[in-house]
Amino acid sequence: MTTTVERPVAAEQVAPARPAAEQRRRLDHVDAMRPIKQAGVVSTHTLLFFAPVASLAVTGSLMLLHVTREAFLFISACMLTYSYGALTRGGYLHFYRRRTVSVAIPYLVWTAIYFAVTLHSLGASGWAVPGHFAYLVATGYYQLYYLLVIMEFYLLFPLLLLLVRRTAGHHGVLLLASLVAQVSLVSLMHWNVLPPALRGFWATREVLSYQFYLLAGMVVALHLDDVHLWLRAHVRLVLGATVLTAALAEVWVVLADHHVAWTGSSSDPLQPVVIPFNIAAIASIYLLGVFLVSKRRSTTTRAMVRSGSDDSYGVYLAQMVFVLALTGLGWQHLDQTIPWPLVSVLTVVVVFGACVALTGVLARTPLSVALTGRKRQPWSTWLPERWRRLPPDPRRPAMAVSSPIDPDPTEP
Repeated sequence: MTTTVERPVAAEQVAPARPAAEQRRRLDHVDAMRPIKQAGVVSTHTLLFFAPVASLAVTGSLMLLHVTREAFLFISACMLTYSYGALTRGGYLHFYRRRTVSVAIPYLVWTAIYFAVTLHSLGASGWAVPGHFAYLVATGYYQLYYLLVIMEFYLLFPLLLLLVRRTAGHHGVLLLASLVAQVSLVSLMHWNVLPPALRGFWATREVLSYQFYLLAGMVVALHLDDVHLWLRAHVRLVLGATVLTAALAEVWVVLADHHVAWTGSSSDPLQPVVIPFNIAAIASIYLLGVFLVSKRRSTTTRAMVRSGSDDSYGVYLAQMVFVLALTGLGWQHLDQTIPWPLVSVLTVVVVFGACVALTGVLARTPLSVALTGRKRQPWSTWLPERWRRLPPDPRRPAMAVSSPIDPDPTEP
């Protein structure tokens, strides 16, 4: 398993069409970002359900953990552009068919699952029941709204791809303009200048709220070698920037907690103060992915990372089943006997582990595509090859993609 990136793409070049075999190569270090990001998503929901809401430490932690949303979209845009950088009109049908299978179908299936799981608490009857289901499909159940944003991005992808092609040689200017627009937009949201339909609950479900991270992911995919080398050469700078911007965001939280008027609400997930942190944190997560798949890591560690990458989509889809189950068991009362930070860590481990186990089972059933977005896996692959002490499968290339629905490394 190697940390490999594609050949350099000069700033003035448009991404050339890749041979079919090259399209099937896996960027292990980028894929390794997925389980890291999913662990952050599970941590966010753990704090929301099982930590004291009024705690300043919880509020500050949640502000930083919201970066998982932007990282989710950045990775998806990066991998989609990496795989479909040469997309033309003739490939639209194939592109949207794959997106439907890997994202739209699991979205609808899991929306139905969560609808059924939570129906008893709805207390509705008659026409209110199908109406509520339609509402969930339109707005996204809890974490599933991420997929709504991704599907909006898919609809716009051909136009955005044309944009990054037409601005080849000026991607720095494009990203600067996008960043200014991002800061301006979330500032207007944060201070309630925009109408309700463009902020709060609805803003989190609108692709425009994340346009900078999506465009950044696309541009990075076209300059992956250059970005990779720069980040590897500036590790201390990236980590230092992450710490400093996190400290800035936490100071903002403290000021908001003391009702300093100009800070606005500290519970707002979209606000300008976290944008520098989001950028630095995504870069740090990239470097952590590079670290985890390095040849210096043990075979077991790299096998666990790859397994986590394979199961990360399933973790994202299924996590709230276990969060709701723990809530029903009274798990939220554990902090009366155990400090809430320990409860939170334990909960993340339990939920993440349970999701990995469930995804491993579902991926080996006839419903694998609908429930995990992945092609059905044989039971013989239940454990990684190293753990099963079997020789590597000669039919599996060293850089084979493990993403859902055969070799397509573009799932969220």
